[in-house]
Amino acid sequence: MKINTIETFRAAVPLKKPFKTALRTVETAETIVVKVTCDNGIAGWGEAPPTVVITGDSLSSIESAIHHVLKPMLVNKSLLNYEDIFQGIQSALIGNSSAKAAVDMALYDCLAQQCKLPLYQFLGGHKNEVETDYTVSVNGPEEMGEDAVSYVQQGFNVLKVKVGKDDILTDIERIREIRTRVGSKIKIRLDANQGWKSKDAIHAIRKMEALDLNIELVEQPVKAWDIEGLKQVTDAVDTPIMADESVFSPKQAFEVIKTRSADLINIKLMKSGGIYQAQIINQLAEVCGMECMVGSMIETKIGITAAAHFAASKKNITRFDFDAPLMMAKEIVEGGIHYSGRKITLPSEHGLGIRNVSLIVNKQELTS
Repeated sequence: MKINTIETFRAAVPLKKPFKTALRTVETAETIVVKVTCDNGIAGWGEAPPTVVITGDSLSSIESAIHHVLKPMLVNKSLLNYEDIFQGIQSALIGNSSAKAAVDMALYDCLAQQCKLPLYQFLGGHKNEVETDYTVSVNGPEEMGEDAVSYVQQGFNVLKVKVGKDDILTDIERIREIRTRVGSKIKIRLDANQGWKSKDAIHAIRKMEALDLNIELVEQPVKAWDIEGLKQVTDAVDTPIMADESVFSPKQAFEVIKTRSADLINIKLMKSGGIYQAQIINQLAEVCGMECMVGSMIETKIGITAAAHFAASKKNITRFDFDAPLMMAKEIVEGGIHYSGRKITLPSEHGLGIRNVSLIVNKQELTS
């Protein structure tokens, strides 16, 4: 089973509503779609969205890393020697985690198809269904409250609320407005996207605790590099703290776990460089008694399907953030995961279970 070809295609899908965080505003989901074809006819799919403010990866850099570094290294290699291949992908170039992730998930798609298994079973098979939260973009308190009510009415019982923009008092007002509107039974988790300083984060979280706003967790309150500040926040508040941008690699995960700088870790394939290293991060956390969430960037159903297969396969992954395809104005993927409100069912087909991807390439529609 040799790797024959690695192709890339650009895609752009408009969002129903702008996605706003402390770091960026996204109106159109741009992505690089990867197709790996093997000599036995099996084809696997992957994806890498550009997220320059988080991963540093752009559309052009993703394409360059794949075509100039990863593709020459992988073509004509036997995929059955996949341990060497996945280690080679990680050591072939520094950074470029999104490009690595796109190729990694396409190769895992091929491997699971070869074994005639859905990918989640190939990876461990813990369960075939998960439940996603829904993200409330950072806007004015009233608009965020209206959005939160809309998502709850659609059946979502966990809201991931973006904060970290403007001042602390405004963030607190955002959460008070949402909690007042959705009631006490809906879980609210906050994501500051590195938008606070440690003292501000401690003040804000303590204030929300005093107001009994019942926050499930706070994700990445401080800058990614500020592990000491992250630990200060974790030690000073009762609310669980989750590391996100602070953890790309297993080594970074080890540092956070060793120092107990956070209570949980958010694993994203675009940060870890794919499923191979994501499994290592989860295993490190699990043996040390730390649960993980699997999240995502603004990805189409290709990348989210890969992430969901990984997340469903592992017992230690207890939280899921897979709402990005629901934000898009159209769908380019046939097959993959199935949404029923907040519930996501993994496909029973082999591999990722993606049957068809429709893209516009050089003004021609590509269907494969």
